[in-house]
Amino acid sequence: MPSCKHKEKYALGIIILFPSLKDPFSPKGYLNQDFLLLFGAETASKMLEKLDTTFRPKVINEARHLTQSIELCRLLKAAEKLTENERKRTKISPSDAVDKMLHFHKSCCSLDEHLRRRDGRQPYILAVGRTRNRMDTFYIVVDKQLNPCQATSSLGAFDELFKSDYVFNLSYDEYLGQLFTFVQTVFNIDVATTNESPRVREFRAKVFN
Repeated sequence: MPSCKHKEKYALGIIILFPSLKDPFSPKGYLNQDFLLLFGAETASKMLEKLDTTFRPKVINEARHLTQSIELCRLLKAAEKLTENERKRTKISPSDAVDKMLHFHKSCCSLDEHLRRRDGRQPYILAVGRTRNRMDTFYIVVDKQLNPCQATSSLGAFDELFKSDYVFNLSYDEYLGQLFTFVQTVFNIDVATTNESPRVREFRAKVFN
């Protein structure tokens, strides 16, 4: 009889080959596995590998040269603190952009109640925890369906949020199109054929060089 460890490896191999067999309520999630099948291991790991060492300092530096606002200063401080511790192009504020990507839900409250209140079909991150500073579990919500994240951090959850557009064959949110187009170039997906705005191309050149 194979050991439990070997059984888990066999099960993981089956799930990678046949993602539809994955239990959607498993805490390990399956978005990464489907994305891995679509683009391969090297592409799937690009953002998490390069963000801290390559992109984060350059993004922070670019943000310092933008017109300063209270919201931008708050986001800059959060990004700097994080560094120390470890297709319609519509303009919206940084806080509204965050609100379209991430929602906090207290662990003592009903998830069903949250899903009933939410409209729209664009994926977003649902972070569950006792407080905003102590988020224990992340989900990708698509069409009011909860998909558990494999990630245990907000960065990992964002990584899976981006991948969900490809796994579920969805278009980018109209308000977040430029952000996701830039992230798409991080993964080096369809860079030559993607309709980038001049601002995204300029920013990508600064960050990658």
